[in-house]
Order: sequence, then structure tokens, then C-alpha cells
Amino acid sequence: MTALPAGLSELRDRYDVLLCDVWGVIHNGRESFPAALDALVRWRAEVGPVVLISNAPRPSLAIHSQLEHFKVPSGAWTAFVTSGDATRTLLAERSPGPAWTIGPPRDQPLYEGLGLAYADVEDAAFVSVTGPYDDEIETPEDYRGRFDVAVERGLEMICANPDRVVQRGDQLIYCGGALADLYEEMGGRVLMAGKPYRPIYDLALREAGGADRSRVLAIGDGVITDVKGAQDQGLDCLFIAKGIHGDAAMKDGKLDAHLVKGLLAEEGVTARYAMADLVW
Repeated sequence: MTALPAGLSELRDRYDVLLCDVWGVIHNGRESFPAALDALVRWRAEVGPVVLISNAPRPSLAIHSQLEHFKVPSGAWTAFVTSGDATRTLLAERSPGPAWTIGPPRDQPLYEGLGLAYADVEDAAFVSVTGPYDDEIETPEDYRGRFDVAVERGLEMICANPDRVVQRGDQLIYCGGALADLYEEMGGRVLMAGKPYRPIYDLALREAGGADRSRVLAIGDGVITDVKGAQDQGLDCLFIAKGIHGDAAMKDGKLDAHLVKGLLAEEGVTARYAMADLVW
């Protein structure tokens, strides 16, 4: 059964390093969570490194301004790695392409300096997805017709954000992983480097100074990304249950161990610990 610690402080003697998810754990796309930020600041000051590990499709340097926007203090993190960082290796191997790129203009830093050329689906050598062009209104089904062409041409898809959905305020929005799911269902081949896949964890552990995996705790709210990724990489996980899953694991206003177990079991994974929200 997953243990339910009252706060991160109960685990301070068991681990040296945190690999902490960002969206859903320390902010919701509209505002940050002060208690979570305080917990990370205290861990870094009193215990050890905090590596933020995000499925954001842009390089981490391009996300620093977002952390500042959400008033994430510099004392809350030691290093920051993103799916975009890990994905650039896959893209560089396929340069000059050309690539059919799908995603909003804000994700353009993913491609900077790689020497890629761009083309429409009819002339591209592969597909690169960061998310929908407009995640406020589009769904994966809006891409089915164009994916038909890409699958028929045998184009490989590189997905820079394995997340299916994220929480933006009180709204769930589609991410690159949802488009990748559809592409695979239609018979296309997809490659990803972010959570739950190994490349992003290798980067994060390198930033943590090559820590002993048995002394590393991964924190996240995504069952099929954060929890599965930690499990696949042999890391203990602290599941933050009230992120994208809302109140699904809550009963009478409290986190319920049996509901947590059921939520995780739906995806065939387990977590060593769970908390409703990240607190000290």
C-alpha cells in the first residue's frame, strides 16, 4: 500500500535528491502553489539538490522566464531539465529534415540552432510535435486528416511533450502526447525523450551529480508520465494526487489510500508515497 506522509519533511532522512515535476505540482499554469515552493526551498537549504524535471517542449533556458512569472524563487531549485532539452538530440540526428512542425509559436526555441528546414506534410521527412497549434480550442481529432497523409507516407513523429493533458487554471488542455497517441493509433511510429522515457532522467541525474538512485525521490502528478517514469527508472516516487487528477483520490476532504491505489492500478503502476499537495 502506498504510504501517505503528512509532508516532505518526513522523507528528509531517506533521500538526498529530488526530481520534481513542475506543472501540476508547483503551479497550475495560472498561479503557483506557495506551500509547494516553500517545501522545495526548505529541502534545498536543509537536505540537498532539487532538479526540476518538466515535459515542457522547450529547452529549459527558455522556461526560466516562466518560473519567474510564477514567482518560483531561485532557492527552490538547483537545476532544471525539460523534455525539450532531451528531444533536441533526436531532432539534431534528423537535421536538416525537412520537418513538418506542429505546435504554437512559443515552442520555436526547441528548433533554434539545429539547422532544420521546414515543410508541409506532403514534403516533410519527419514530423515534430510540441502540442496543438492552439491548445485552447483544438483537440487531437482536428489533426486526423493531416495525420492520414503522414502515416501513409511513413513519416516518423518526434513528440517533444509526452504529456497528454495539463491543468491550466481549472481547465485541462491537450498536449503533444495526446496527438502522439492518435498518431500511433493510426499506425504511425512515435519517438519521445521526455517523461516517462529514459533520456530526460539521465539528464536530470547528471545535473544532480550522479546521485545514487536509491537516494533519489521523484515527485509528480502524472500517473502515466511521472509515476510510470520513476517506476521504469528504478526511482521511488511521491505521487501528488490533486494535480491533473483533481479529487479522484480524495474522500471526505482527505487523501484516501485505497482510492490512490485504484487510480495508480488503472495504469499498472505503483508509487511508494502519495500526498494530496506538496507541502513540507
